Amino acid sequence: MTKYLTEYRKYILACIENEDCDFNQLLDYHKEKLSHFQHERLIHLIVTVLFALCTVAVILVIAVTEKLLLIPLAALLLVLLVPYIKHYFFLENTVQLLYKDYDAIYRKVYGFSQEEQK
Repeated sequence: MTKYLTEYRKYILACIENEDCDFNQLLDYHKEKLSHFQHERLIHLIVTVLFALCTVAVILVIAVTEKLLLIPLAALLLVLLVPYIKHYFFLENTVQLLYKDYDAIYRKVYGFSQEEQK
């Protein structure tokens, strides 16, 4: 997903720079893709939060029951949680950049956008 999202953003930026582009069609296409990326972001948020809750639960079980056999599981969950968080932040930040790209396309189609109102 990281590679796909990065390549998609490069494609959108190239289209925005191309004055021969059909910006009406690009706006519709980008809006549809944006909804897919928002869904992907939501799913990754849910998975990341559940994974973090499992990690905290295992650590609490270790603290309460003093079962040292669970320490490797807690360590494994902590090690795996880091890439989940990193990937979620990539999705979050990139989707926010795609919102700005949407505004740029909208401005090309309709001649104004929220950014000009500031």
